[in-house]
Amino acid sequence: MIRRYGEVPVAGQRYKHRAGVYAILPLDGKLLLTYQGDPHFEIQLPGGGVDLGEHPLNALHREVFEETGWRIAAPRKLGAFRRFVFMPEYDMWAEKLCHIYLARPVRPHGPPTEPGHLALWLDPADALGELYNDGDAAFVASLLT
Repeated sequence: MIRRYGEVPVAGQRYKHRAGVYAILPLDGKLLLTYQGDPHFEIQLPGGGVDLGEHPLNALHREVFEETGWRIAAPRKLGAFRRFVFMPEYDMWAEKLCHIYLARPVRPHGPPTEPGHLALWLDPADALGELYNDGDAAFVASLLT
């Protein structure tokens, strides 16, 4: 059974299944995260949705690059969790299946290319208090213990 984090599903609400991939990116004692502005205003693990026909690892590399400007190497899957959310940018209620990977940031190639995103480096303990998503924080916490 895959653990659920966040809001309880709304009775009678139809949810569209949306697979996503997200990365925990440690380097030199810090974690590479992304701040997403409007409409979310959240600190998150870099990542996002897997496009139709796209391999999850290709999506992971693409999403991390778009949201941070960094290339990554050696992704290793840690697990997955579910969230039931409204995604205002898509005007959609989604059951998100979030696949979490551990990977190594290799090098930056410039600023994020996805509008509204900013790459940030935080101490892992500070990241636990700043990550908006409880599922993201749980996976980071599991690496710290």
